[in-house]
Amino acid sequence: MKNVILSLTVASLLLFTGCGNKSESSAKENSTKKSLSKEVAKETTNLDTVAYNKKLQALVNGDTTGRWPVKPQPYPQNGAILPFHRIIAYYGNLFSKRMGVLGEYPPKELWVKLHAEMKAWQKADPTTPVIPAIHYIAVVAQGSPGKDGMYRYRMPDKQIDSALTIAKMGNAIVFLDVQVALSNLKAEVPLLEKYLKMPNVHLAIDPEFSMKEGHRPGTKIGWFDAEDVNYCSNYLAKLVKDNHLSTKILIVHRFTQGMVKNYKNIKLHPEVQIVMNMDGWGAPYLKHDSYEAYIHHQPVQFTGFKLFYKNDLKNPPHHMLTPEEVLKEKPRPIYIQYQ
Repeated sequence: MKNVILSLTVASLLLFTGCGNKSESSAKENSTKKSLSKEVAKETTNLDTVAYNKKLQALVNGDTTGRWPVKPQPYPQNGAILPFHRIIAYYGNLFSKRMGVLGEYPPKELWVKLHAEMKAWQKADPTTPVIPAIHYIAVVAQGSPGKDGMYRYRMPDKQIDSALTIAKMGNAIVFLDVQVALSNLKAEVPLLEKYLKMPNVHLAIDPEFSMKEGHRPGTKIGWFDAEDVNYCSNYLAKLVKDNHLSTKILIVHRFTQGMVKNYKNIKLHPEVQIVMNMDGWGAPYLKHDSYEAYIHHQPVQFTGFKLFYKNDLKNPPHHMLTPEEVLKEKPRPIYIQYQ
């Protein structure tokens, strides 16, 4: 196999200061819940297991290795988004233009662009309806240690609320992304609980910035163990059960062998759908090889694919993959992220 060298996606190295309003009224949460589109906040219904199995098989895309679909895996509880819909997400942070498309454009222009991408994906695969997502980095790894020496900055509530407001403009679901740096998931994820209780909010974790050996973020690629992933899925599963929520989605970024260790020990739950997202940038053949090596060969449950408006164009052939090209992958990604 070709030697896969994908450049490190370095987080913003700016040390943000200031604090947001740490309170959130129950009235505001209830308003957010009521405003969800019917498409993504479904009423509880019985899962059509025949249709579910058919969609899983379609995602296999002719793969003959026997790895896909993953077996055994539990049927999701009611209200599962995957695999009945493909999620098209815009990624970033509102504080920074360097971290992704979310920080580059005003909301109305952003939605024009995202709707255009959704249309392209719907045309490429008419059999799978698309839904939009705002993928917001809520805990940002940074180059400065901060007051507690953890090299991460927790976004103020008012910034997360702004991301939710942008999502509401397009009836989108929301992913809150966590880059722990020298902190850990047990310290960071529970702080987002009031948002994760909302039916349209899901979780993402980024091993690249999990610096378990104490390195400064951006100097080395970090990693999570299956134990870390299981902590998050267990946490989400409990939230779903305790609050009678629809199935949650957990995104795990990955673009190297070492970023996710002991993948076979990752546990699946009816309440949580796990997506392993191929997060590397580079020429098309590098992205394909990374997807093949770290996503296809190490199956967990569902797969994702990240596209970079700028970084994918840096080197020859200066080409960002089209939806039709990405859909040739085996298995077909069901979550698509643009940065």
